[in-house]
Amino acid sequence: MTVYRRILAAIDLTDDSRAVAGRACEIARAAGGAVQLLHVVELVPIEPMGDSLVPVVQIDEQTMAQARARIETLARELGLPAEAGRVEAGNAKTQILRCAREQPSDLIVIGCRERHGLSILVHHTEDSVLHGAPCDVLAVRVR
Repeated sequence: MTVYRRILAAIDLTDDSRAVAGRACEIARAAGGAVQLLHVVELVPIEPMGDSLVPVVQIDEQTMAQARARIETLARELGLPAEAGRVEAGNAKTQILRCAREQPSDLIVIGCRERHGLSILVHHTEDSVLHGAPCDVLAVRVR
């Protein structure tokens, strides 16, 4: 059985983030590992054409600072050091996979929402991460 010691928890800073990060912490504690929380402030193009599209509007420093403050708070609430939280800007899938390779991670933990109707046909971040990950991926079902 694989022991997961370097865990990357990709969170979106919604209310469900605590459940995703908490699951990552449980796994890390059981194996004596460490958790890195990652939030990506995503550049959302007006017309989605792929990862290479350059954004028209740059993300401002205030948005990044707010995300850093929220991820530091979550890290403290989970008993993690403040430096366990990381905020990046860009495409969520690309940044998650880049960070997983750089760390390098043994496991990526990501939230997964149930889909219905036409949303089943839309390509979601968790699908992209699963298929491009350099390690195992755990999808935590959230509301």
